[in-house]
Amino acid sequence: MAGWSALGLSAKSAESSQADSSQETSQKNRLPNRSLSSVFPAGFLWGTATSAYQIEGAVNEDGRGASIWDRYAHTRGKILDHSNADVANDHYHLYKEDVRLMKALGAKAYRFSIAWPRVFPEGAGSPNPKGLDFYNRLLDELLANGIEPFATMYHWDLPEALQDRLGGWVSRDTAKAFADYAGYVAERLSDRVKHFFTVNECSRLVHLGYGAGLDAPGLRLPQAKLNQVRHNVALGHGLAVQAVRAHGRVGTRVGPAENIVTCIPAIETPANIRAAEIATRQLNAGYLTVMLEGKYTDEFLASAGNNAPKYTAEDLSIISSAIDFVGLNV
Repeated sequence: MAGWSALGLSAKSAESSQADSSQETSQKNRLPNRSLSSVFPAGFLWGTATSAYQIEGAVNEDGRGASIWDRYAHTRGKILDHSNADVANDHYHLYKEDVRLMKALGAKAYRFSIAWPRVFPEGAGSPNPKGLDFYNRLLDELLANGIEPFATMYHWDLPEALQDRLGGWVSRDTAKAFADYAGYVAERLSDRVKHFFTVNECSRLVHLGYGAGLDAPGLRLPQAKLNQVRHNVALGHGLAVQAVRAHGRVGTRVGPAENIVTCIPAIETPANIRAAEIATRQLNAGYLTVMLEGKYTDEFLASAGNNAPKYTAEDLSIISSAIDFVGLNV
């Protein structure tokens, strides 16, 4: 019954509409009798979430290309216990069993990511039909079990070919390749997927992948290049939004998923609440704020100085393409 307790409900109040008259609990402290439907709004979905590289395995099957995480995990000294995801949970082969487990849990939604190098082994150019076939099978299985799919276009597994050829997100051309991939996927899957996430956690993939060297591709770029990487990822998001609009079914919804830096007031006075709002806006200025406002804040540009990203007015217009939702990972 821990789940009920976490919701602030006793098992008694959640399961019965009858007050327990044998208890001498005061009316002041007694929890109200209410069902989950009165706690969560209509349309609320309980679900689970994964990323492709963490669960799929089958890294060398059916034409899949290598990703930056394949190389990173196989580079000695990068992973403490020397593990890799060559097999992982073997979801590629066991997806039917995994979907049955989700159904048994009562999950009504599943957020998963599509492996870019499965669909475009070289990152661009000719697509790999067998790669997309896996996601067709997965979607059909989810829907047959009453589970709504939410698909993430990019959860960090950049095709290694783009890293080798272009330097990955250091190049604007990677943003363009991402849009081509997103449009291709949306055109073929939006008959069943109604919600697409573009990029998962830009802040982490930039800082840890290209700044601190702790995630793939394991780079430690100077600040100017790091800011340009972040801008290129934001540009890729905007181009992907436009591609989904152009190639997806009417009514397809699209947005980002970000682990934003959030500030809260220690004491909830109007002044402190306003200060927390301002700080949250500024601390996310390099990605989420520019997406929502269509501009870099003056404070961000002043702080970056000569390290500010290079961009055009058209870039900002693309980055701030209208979205349908903002996903928050907390």
